[in-house]
Amino acid sequence: MDISLSPAEQQFREEVRTFLAENLTEDLRKAGRLMTSVFADYEAAMAWQKILHEKKGWAAPHWPKKFGGTDWTVMQHYIYGEECAKAEAPNLLPMGLQMLGPLLCGKGTAEQQQQLLPRILTGEDFWCQGYSEPGSGSDLASLACKAESDGDHFVINGSKIWTTYAHFSNKMFCLVRTDNTGKPQQGITFLLLDMKTPGITVDPIISFTGEHEQNQVFFENVRVPKSGIVGKENDGWTVAKYLLEFERGGNAYGPRMRVAIDKVKRIASRESGSLGGRLIDEPAFRNKLAAAEIELLAVEFSEHRVMAALTHGQNPGAAASMLKIRGTEMSQKITELAVEALGWHALPFQEEALDPRGKPEYLVGHEDGVPVASHYFNTRAASIYGGSNEIQRNIIAKMVLGL
Repeated sequence: MDISLSPAEQQFREEVRTFLAENLTEDLRKAGRLMTSVFADYEAAMAWQKILHEKKGWAAPHWPKKFGGTDWTVMQHYIYGEECAKAEAPNLLPMGLQMLGPLLCGKGTAEQQQQLLPRILTGEDFWCQGYSEPGSGSDLASLACKAESDGDHFVINGSKIWTTYAHFSNKMFCLVRTDNTGKPQQGITFLLLDMKTPGITVDPIISFTGEHEQNQVFFENVRVPKSGIVGKENDGWTVAKYLLEFERGGNAYGPRMRVAIDKVKRIASRESGSLGGRLIDEPAFRNKLAAAEIELLAVEFSEHRVMAALTHGQNPGAAASMLKIRGTEMSQKITELAVEALGWHALPFQEEALDPRGKPEYLVGHEDGVPVASHYFNTRAASIYGGSNEIQRNIIAKMVLGL
């Protein structure tokens, strides 16, 4: 495995850096700094997506070029992600760009591709994901949201939960129960629908930290055309598994965690420790920080091993599950260090200061401490969503140990 960059890759890095320096406004950088989860502020993310799409065609670089993507190599994708993290760019919202888009590129009809893909790139359509239900999270095959056939339409009744940014979405891709006979996986259909359809209600789920990212969506006799099916009726489980390859893959943990650990160092260099000096000079905290950096280095090299496999056309297999486990657990560990470094300054909840457009009258502590506690709480979910770490360990046990 050779992780050195070629002259062409170095040139590409400079191109990315120059573009970010010229186009990332301070407002967008502020939104990136204030992120408390993997989801950026909606308005900032959509503004950044528009800039990327119109000026560079970089809104969905992992799509096939014929659909509006790029022909970047695996290393170019990594370099781009690394530079975006260093520049504090807000994350683009993934439901359309990183999940549904690649699915339609591979499994959609020509009509679906022509109608839907351009509108995802421009942001005209913003999609949410209707998968989880009350009682059907990790065991997704047990979902019960029912879609009954009625001519050229389905009539849907039921609900979806933990639906991120549904309150901003005009479209949803979801899994519905279309057959109760046979195995649970055999009666599921993957369906696209308009969120303005009569009978749909979106109720907010406010997080412990007061943020509104999640929702519960209720369906009451909602009529959806069957033309919205992706794949075949009752074969949605196969389609969903294909989509999950994009949801659970391609996460470059290293670059953003490197930025996060550098932030911990800055905070610890500024805050006082229990011995009277700077916190970063205290041996106990330095040991924790050093241990975290060693583990982060291991994650970064593991990412490079996966990239090397992909570059040579190989399937990384269980390594992807291992990265999901270590990446999310390391993210949690770094947020714990950030809270410890910030000390009592982590206690105040400064809601206005968390809003990129907010203008609080005063701040308690330094600006970079505002999102620390909220980020800590939000990151507790990272080892659950996108395939829980327990499920990932089961995959490793099966693929590597043959259990």
